[in-house]
Amino acid sequence: MSLVTLRRGLLAQLRPAVVVLAALTVVLGIGYPAVVWLAGRAVHEQSEGSALADANGCVIGSSLIGVDPQVEAGQPDPYFHTRVTGAAAADDAFAVSDPAAALPSNLGPSSDTLAKFVAQRRAAVAAREQVDPSLVPTDAVTGSGSGIDPHISPEYAQLQVARVAEVNGLSEQHVLDLVHRHTDGATAGFLGAARVNVPELNVALGLTAPTCQ
Repeated sequence: MSLVTLRRGLLAQLRPAVVVLAALTVVLGIGYPAVVWLAGRAVHEQSEGSALADANGCVIGSSLIGVDPQVEAGQPDPYFHTRVTGAAAADDAFAVSDPAAALPSNLGPSSDTLAKFVAQRRAAVAAREQVDPSLVPTDAVTGSGSGIDPHISPEYAQLQVARVAEVNGLSEQHVLDLVHRHTDGATAGFLGAARVNVPELNVALGLTAPTCQ
C-alpha cells in the first residue's frame, strides 16, 4: 500500500470523526447549556434556590428550606417554628441539624427513642406555647421525610399565634391574618394537606436573621 493511499484512507476516517466531534461540541457544549441557562432565567426564583430576603434586602435563607430559628435560653421568642429538623434528631430530642445535611432521623413508629423524644418535645412545645400537651399537633414533635420541610400544619401555626403576637407587640388577629395569607391549600385541590410556609411567615412579621442585623 502506497503512502498516498494510506494518507487518503486516514483522512477519510478522520474527517467524519472531526465533524462529529465538532457537531457534538456545538450541540452539547454550547447549545444544551445555553438552553438550560435560558430555561433557568424563565423560572429565575426556582433556579436560584428561591432566595428569601427580609425587608432590608438581606437574604436570610430559602423559602424551600426549613431552618428552625433559635433564641437564647430565657429570651423572648418572636419566631414561628418549623418542624423538628431531623439530621441530628436521633441523638438529641431538641437538636437543630445543619440544613445542608437534609436528612431524616430514620426513627420509625416502633422506636422507643422516637417515643421518648416525642414526649419530651410535646412537653417543651406545650410549655413554650402555654397550652395543654394534648393540643400539640403531631407535626410539632416529629420531622418530615427530608428533615428540612419549611411547612407546618395550620394547626401548629395557630398554636403559636398568641406567643408570637405578644412578643412582637402585635394583635393576635393581625398575626392570624398573616398565617392565613401564607397558608397554601392541597396541591391541585386534592394532593397533600394545607400547609403554612414558616420562613415566609417570619419574614412577613418583619423578623430579621441575627446575621443580617
